[in-house]
Amino acid sequence: MNCPFKELAGNSGEPRVHLASRLVPLVSHECAKDEILTEAHNSKYYIHPCAIKMYHDLREVFLWNDMKRDITDFVAKCPNCQQVKVEHQKLGGLTQEINISTWKWEVIKMDFITSLPCTRRHHDSIWVIVDKVAKSTHFLAVKTIDSAEDYAKLYISKIVRLHGVPLSIISDRGPQFTSHFWK
Repeated sequence: MNCPFKELAGNSGEPRVHLASRLVPLVSHECAKDEILTEAHNSKYYIHPCAIKMYHDLREVFLWNDMKRDITDFVAKCPNCQQVKVEHQKLGGLTQEINISTWKWEVIKMDFITSLPCTRRHHDSIWVIVDKVAKSTHFLAVKTIDSAEDYAKLYISKIVRLHGVPLSIISDRGPQFTSHFWK
């Protein structure tokens, strides 16, 4: 293998280790490790490789304790890699197609605003129900201790009475919405 790190690998003063029928320099100085990692990651020969590729390439030429961890940490701290590489971003969840309705109150979204100060009637949350087409909204004062049955009764008396039964309801699948009353 033609080593792009000839100057570093060629130091005769460095101790060497015999690995798989080859001699590998054992790197012990922190400044040498930093120089090796910088050259391997930022050189014109290796343009910001991922940690796995960089480890596989470097282990052919160098060896030190916790080498894999050092390489992973170095790549994770690279500002260019943090901005560009996909593996530094959390993968998105599976999306579900939502049919766009043409009629008001056919598709609604609902969620809760919680941890609010209690009112005189002991309401401490707001149930937000939004029409997906017109974006018109109802805000219903509720208690966090209300049951799914209480929410269903309130929904029928306040929303179904005015707008009818929707074709679909979009929610965060909280326990209030996964009850058998909504199915």
